Formats: sequence, C-alpha cells, structure tokens
Amino acid sequence: MCFLRRPGAPASWIWWRMLRQVLRRGLQSFCHRLGLCVSRHPVFFLTVPAVLTITFGLSALNRFQPEGDLERLVAPSHSLAKIERSLASSLFPLDQSKSQLYSDLHTPGRYGRVILLSPPGDSILLQAEGILQTHRAVLEMKDGRNSFIGHQLGGVVEVPNSKDQRVKLARAIQITYYLQTYGSATQDLIGEKWENEFCKLMRKLQEEHQDLQLYSLASFSLWRDFHKTSILARSKVLVSLVLILTTATLSSSMKDCLRSKPFLGLLGVLTVCISIVTAAGIFFVTDGKYNSTLLGIPFFAMGHGTKGVFELLSGWRRTRENLPFKDRVADAYSDVMVTYTMTSSLYLITFGMGASPFTNIEAVKVFCQNMCVSILLNYFYIFSFFGSCLVFAGQLEQNRYHSIFCCKIPSAEYLDRKPVWFQTVMSDGHQQTSHHETDPYQHHFIQHFLREHYNEWITNIYVKPFVVILYLIYASFSFMGCLQISDRANIINLLASDSPSVSYAMVQQKYFSNYSPVIGFYIYEPLEYWNSSVQEDLRRLCSGFTAVSWVEQYYQFLKVSNISANNKSDFISVLQSSFLKKPEFQHFRNDIIFSKAGDENNIIASRLYLVARTSRDKQKEVIEVLEKLRPLSLSKSIRFIVFNPSFVFMDHYGLSVTVPVLIAGFGVLLVLILTFFLVIHPLGNFWLILSVTSIELGVLGLMTLWNVDMDCISILCLIYTLNFAIDHCAPLLYTFVLATEHTRTQCIKSSLQEHGTAILQNVTSFLIGLVPLLFVPSNLTFTLFKCLLLMGGCTLLHCFVILPVFLTFFPPSKKHHKKKKRAKRKEREEIECIEIQENPDHVTTV
Repeated sequence: MCFLRRPGAPASWIWWRMLRQVLRRGLQSFCHRLGLCVSRHPVFFLTVPAVLTITFGLSALNRFQPEGDLERLVAPSHSLAKIERSLASSLFPLDQSKSQLYSDLHTPGRYGRVILLSPPGDSILLQAEGILQTHRAVLEMKDGRNSFIGHQLGGVVEVPNSKDQRVKLARAIQITYYLQTYGSATQDLIGEKWENEFCKLMRKLQEEHQDLQLYSLASFSLWRDFHKTSILARSKVLVSLVLILTTATLSSSMKDCLRSKPFLGLLGVLTVCISIVTAAGIFFVTDGKYNSTLLGIPFFAMGHGTKGVFELLSGWRRTRENLPFKDRVADAYSDVMVTYTMTSSLYLITFGMGASPFTNIEAVKVFCQNMCVSILLNYFYIFSFFGSCLVFAGQLEQNRYHSIFCCKIPSAEYLDRKPVWFQTVMSDGHQQTSHHETDPYQHHFIQHFLREHYNEWITNIYVKPFVVILYLIYASFSFMGCLQISDRANIINLLASDSPSVSYAMVQQKYFSNYSPVIGFYIYEPLEYWNSSVQEDLRRLCSGFTAVSWVEQYYQFLKVSNISANNKSDFISVLQSSFLKKPEFQHFRNDIIFSKAGDENNIIASRLYLVARTSRDKQKEVIEVLEKLRPLSLSKSIRFIVFNPSFVFMDHYGLSVTVPVLIAGFGVLLVLILTFFLVIHPLGNFWLILSVTSIELGVLGLMTLWNVDMDCISILCLIYTLNFAIDHCAPLLYTFVLATEHTRTQCIKSSLQEHGTAILQNVTSFLIGLVPLLFVPSNLTFTLFKCLLLMGGCTLLHCFVILPVFLTFFPPSKKHHKKKKRAKRKEREEIECIEIQENPDHVTTV
C-alpha cells in the first residue's frame, strides 16, 4: 500500500487519510471474509436462523399476553402528578370518601358513564322520563356498588336577562356511576363484570329509546379500544406483506431469465419477516407484554431490512460475471456490508438511547427495546439466511439455470427452432447481443431508466433552478410547521376511531368543554385558618375558579350566625360542635383532618374542590392552570398540591415525548462528528448531517401541518426517520465523495446508477406496504401512515431530486481527480512515444 503526499498538504492530513483508508479497507476485508465464509457453508447459515425462528416463534404463540395497564404505557413514568396522587391518597383514602361527590379525585377506579343527548332543536330537560328509566335500569343491575351519582348538563342555553342564570334548555346530560373497590381483587372482578353489563345495558337502552342518543364509557373502555387496533389491523398487515412481497419480486425481475432474481426479492422480504417473528418470540420469552404501539415494528424493521436486501442484489450485479459465484458473493459483501453495518449500528444507538432510563414514556421504551432486538436479528438474518439464498442463486446462475423454473437454459440454436413465446420465456436476454458487453445487468429496467433518462434530466442545467425553488418551498413549509408545534397530545389518538370511547370523547368535548375536571386542592400542612391574612391568601388562590370549599361555607356560616372565631380554640370549637353537625354541611367532615394533642385539637390537613372555566381547547387550558398553580405552592405561605387523575397523563407529556427524539438525534450527531475524520471521508459525514437534518425537520414540520399530534407514535416515527434517512443517503453520499470522475455531475450520475436502483426499490416497496393502513379504522394506524408516508416521500425527494442537484454546486471538488488523470494520460503518452522511437518497425503493436 502506498500513500503519496500532495504538495502543500500537512502531515496530519496524511495521517488522517491513512487511518481512514486503513479502517475502510479493514472493514471491507472483514466483510469479504464473512462473504466467503457464508458462500462456503450456505447450509449452516441457512439452517441456524430457521431453527431460531421455529423455536422462538412457537414460544411467542404460547406466551402471548397483552398489556393491561394503559396508564403505565402512555403516562409519563416519572411525574410530579404521581407523587401528588400518592400524597393525596395517603391523606384522604378513597374508603373515607365513599359518599362524597368527588371520590374519583385520587384514581378513576371502576366507573360507568353515560351521556344522554337529545335530538337537534330539542331539550334534554324535556326527556325526564327516558333519563329516569335509564337511571333506574342502572341502579337495578346486580353486583353494583354505586357510590354516588354526579349530574352535569351540556349545551346549556340560559334564560335571557336572568339574574340567577336560569337554564332555558340543555342538549345533553352526563351521569357517572362510581363503584367501590378499595383495591380488593374480588371487588375489582365484580366491578369489571358490572362494567361489562353496564355497556351491554346502554346498547340495549339505545335500541329502546330512539329519541335519545346514548354514549357510554367505562374504566376499561380505553384499554379495550386501545387493543382493538391490533385486532382490526391483523388482516391489513397481511395485505401489506403481500404487497411488499409482490413489489420486491417484480422490482427484482428482468427480461433476462438467467440474471433475473425474482425469488431473491421474495426471499429477502421473507428473511425480514422471520427475523421479526424471532424478535417477537424473544420479547415474549422475556415476559414482555404486547401493546398496540408495537404494530409499527414490522414496518420499521421491513424498511431497514429490505434496504440491505436490495443493496446486496445491486452489489451482486456490480460483480464480474467471469468470477466464481463464491468470490462474487464475497465481493458483494465487501461492497455493501460496510455501509449496512454502519447504518445498523446507528439504528442500535438511536433506539438504544430511546430505551434508556432517560425515556419517560413506557410505551416508547418498550418499543425501542424491541426495535434494538429486531435490528440485531435483521442484520444477522440478512448476512446469514439471505446470504445463503444469494449463494444458491449465484450457483444456479453460474451453471446457467433458469431463475424461475430452475432448468437448464437451452442453446441459441435450440431456441431458434422454437416458437416466439418459448424464446421469450427461456432467453437469457444476452444471446441476442454482443457477448463482449461489459455489464449485462444494465438491462434491469430501473437501472436502464436511471442511466438513459433520469440522470440526464435531473442534471440538466435548465432543471436545476426549478429544483432550488422546490427546495425553498419545501423548507418554507417545514419551517412553518415547526413553528406551530404544540403539546396537544390526547390519548384518543391511540384508540380505534370507530370505538365507543372516541364517540364519547367527541360528544363530551362538544357539550361539556365549558368547565375543567374537578381539581382537588389539598392543604397538607397545618394552617391558621382563623387568620385574616391566610383567609385572604386562600381567596386569592381560589379566585377565577368555581370552588366547593368548606372554608368559604364556614366563613359564610360564621357571618350569618354572627359568631366571632378570631382565635384557634374558638375557630375549631365552633367548626366541630356546630358547623359540621348541621345536615347540609356534614359532607365536609371527610375534607378536614383533625389531630388531638392533649386537650387541644388541630387541623393538620384539608381539601377544597376547584373547577375552572375553559373553552374548546380544554386540555391545553387545564395544563396551563396546572403550570400556574404549582409554582404558587412554593412561593405562597400556604403549602398545597393540586390533583386530578387526568394530570397523570398531562403532566409534562410534551417534554416526555420529545426527549427520546432529542436524545436519539444528539446520539446520531455525536457519532457522525466523532467519526468525522475516521470513516471514509469527512465531507461525506458533513453532507449526511445536513441531509438528515433537512429530512427530519421536513417530516416534523409537514407532520404538524397535517394535524399529527406529538404523541408516542409520532415520536417513534421521528426517531425512525433519523435512521431511515441515513440508511438511504449514506451510500449515495459516500459513493459521490469517493468517486474519481472528472466532474461533480459525472460523479452524481455514477452514484445514482450504483445505488439509485436499491433506494427506489426499497422506498417504493415501503410506501406501497403502507397503503393498507389507510383502511384500518384507528387513529393510531392513521398517525403511523401519515408519519411514515412523509418520511418516505421526503427521503425520496432528497435522494433523487435535491442531493443530485445541490451536490453539483458545492464541495467536494473533483478538480484534483481531473489533474491526476491528466498527469497519468500525459505519462502514458510519453511512454508510448519512447516505445515508438525505439521500435519503429513495430508501431502497430504498441
């Protein structure tokens, strides 16, 4: 190996270049040996993956178990709301609030809810008989442990100019039935049975009362409708697999029956499928529980696995036909597996960071863990199982067997005596052309299209201005979308779209969005309630809310009764002996915790109930209320917490879902920077960083403009976008920066001709496989479809439109390659002239 120093080049640059070339050639040598090993022992490398798949696949069937705790999956694992819930539960246990209106403040528990909606133009207040019949039917259900009934009116129209805000009409009424379980397993089973009967009863009553619309919800409804997506998507996933198989088979075919590889395209997709089955088996063997977010793993793994399959096929086509098939396999491995190893490593880094303790959403963490296992198995199965298939296909090609029928291809003389259809089916496509043609694989229809038509068109000087304008439009819309990102995540986005939970949520949002959920206001330290300054602080904290407060009621009671309680003993004495014994105020007993020290009573904790006035964007305003109240608990003299069960899902959800993609993006950036002067070429990494950033921001911005919320599914898609972009841009860019043609235009043509076929095959198969997701009636799959469609489209746009044009404007320069070739040509001409002068009689042999 010889390294020549360029004039003026520093010594450090030479060493970096030497190190890069040593590393690159070392990796290529390792992959070449790996290919030789696979080609010499194909049966072994075919058998081991098959045995693993059978073993773990059967285990997956026996150990399949769905995840039953939806809160554990989609709520932030570490949040202040969960700590506040624990404190509230310890101060005011549920069994002490069994007769109170707001006993669901700690945990939703078991419940049944129904919204009764009147026809348009009618009032629900005139449907009293139907409401009472529904109510009586619920109370007559067996095994019911009803705690209380809360009534709410929705779509209220008040009497004009009414001072006491009288209700003129209302469109809907909401009734809630809470069950007492106290954490008992037996009572929880009874409650589950009651909820099932409740939902059945609501469907039956809907048929009996055609003049009312009933929308029911139970505590298990969200979990049921979350897992319903997996049931609805089963057949569609199989259709996706069939479409990908068909596309891969057709795109790997040629008219040449000898060099066509339809079965390799088919076997490549099946290789990825069995690796996914093995990964699923490992997941269930390690006591993993299935949830609907894992539905995206087959599509994610397929996008990366088929890229390796198509790159190996392209690498096989680039090898010389006169070599033995074992050497051709080794050369294909040496050419392809270096880049594929690097991209697979980046997949492991990004999803590994997503599976780290920094990730606060359990669904994202479980998905990333499974994705890491899938990528490892994907890589192993590609070089082993699919590599063995490539060995057998290469052996058939070397022995001149038909690529489909596996029979000997007849000679040209034999074919000439047969009908045209027989010649078409059995011709290798090379017999009618010159046998001295260097690359018969150029007849592949995608390569032919790129070489003869697309490469010339995209590098045309008149096309480039329009591409620049197109990119400016793309960047503008992406930037516009990125500025509009907001935390509007809703658990409804993960449910089946035609489910009762979604219908209930839509009606509730429409008619019951004027008020927030009931917020518990817990004062957890002793307080001088009789002090006027403390009373003023409480009034200031509760201003702007509709409050259900024992404090306000007690102050009003003292005022009406003309009782003075300006000190501790009088305040507590009147509270216990007079106020709490009156029937209308007895329900406040459970809102105050007394302690007795000798003969003296103290109030050590109490609670109030607050309801905020909200608009249509109820969730956003509730989050704003939460973020405003919490800092006040630290700055004011009153120590309090606020809690509602919905806070567990809302608390810092936006930060929790964005942290994984930020960590993954930082990991990719760090790896690319650290390898800036080590891997292949520093400018290749620089262009790769720019391309990945452009694609990631484009997907993020367009996703926002398409009304995709930042939930766990969209975040997983953004993490995958980083890797998908690297997967497709890296080979193209590295081939470009290493190309030795005279001009950048010729270099980008060479890069597209070398890798364009594999990129187009993979992205096309991937996008076609997404189409069946459109027909799954689920918000989860629709989000998955939108994000992955944008990802595939942006990647295709960059690989075939933006990069081929922009790389002709900017570095790396190809002038030094041109100078080297001129110097070599001049040296060759001088040698020829010397030979001619020394041998004037043998000029024709020079």
